[in-house]
Amino acid sequence: MNLMSKEIPKASSYFKSFDGTKIYYETRGTGVPIVMIYGVCCQMNHWHHQMIQFSQTHQVITFDIRGHHQSEVPTDPSNLNIDSVARDVLALMEHLKLSKAHLVGHSFGVPVLIQLHSINSEKAISYSFVNGFAKNPIKGMFGLDVVEPFYRFVKAQYLQAPQLWSEFWRVATDNPLAVALTALAGGFNFKLTQFKDIEIYTRGVSQTPLNVFLPLFEDLMGFDGDAILRKIQVPTLVLGGEKDAVTPVKFQEQMHQLVKNSEYVLVPYGSHCTQLDFPDYVNLKLGSLFVRTEKGPK
Repeated sequence: MNLMSKEIPKASSYFKSFDGTKIYYETRGTGVPIVMIYGVCCQMNHWHHQMIQFSQTHQVITFDIRGHHQSEVPTDPSNLNIDSVARDVLALMEHLKLSKAHLVGHSFGVPVLIQLHSINSEKAISYSFVNGFAKNPIKGMFGLDVVEPFYRFVKAQYLQAPQLWSEFWRVATDNPLAVALTALAGGFNFKLTQFKDIEIYTRGVSQTPLNVFLPLFEDLMGFDGDAILRKIQVPTLVLGGEKDAVTPVKFQEQMHQLVKNSEYVLVPYGSHCTQLDFPDYVNLKLGSLFVRTEKGPK
């Protein structure tokens, strides 16, 4: 990140998506648009290094995923899935009258962009897939096969006593010990990521209701975007972290192999949040893609 960059003031508002759900969004700067999508239980703060730098030259757009923070929970629970979030991105672009944009996703934001491509393949100037996946990343997460059974257990308990387990979720994720435990689960690198960013993440987890987290998490376990990746023809950056225990590099390598002529960048020592670990390097790679695609073919 350019330390001399002056932070550009944000403009914020809401729009109604395809099903009437109110979605909160922020814009910074002017120029060619960049839409950035965070992962489940995350916050816009995950992009703060990128927002500061790229808003100097572009219009940077971020939004809260449905059911997260300032965006509404949909009245129809069946609209808590990857497809609905992808349609939120398209609705946001339509609301802002954007014909195309650079589309950047982190973690869960990557399958959202893959699904978006299957709905409308004409909206991307470029794709950037940061620490993402195209199919179920849960099996073998952290080198173990315990995450999915634990999810099934929590879901069963929640369905029996939703109020009790919602309060348990909030208390369990909103205390000092949770900062360390949730940071590990979220895949942060303690030596590289600023502690305040980890605290902000754990706060985001505690503020995400279980009735939002559970269906989104289950939907991502059933997602398979391999066939869609084969159809992507716009310039695409696939970026992974060498030390990512949440979505190991095999997921990024597979996406790179499926997207024709994509660029693959492996960040040494990078965690699941490489954009926070090594913001200068990630911004360099993102910026190179933006400039290259905006100039067009030689």
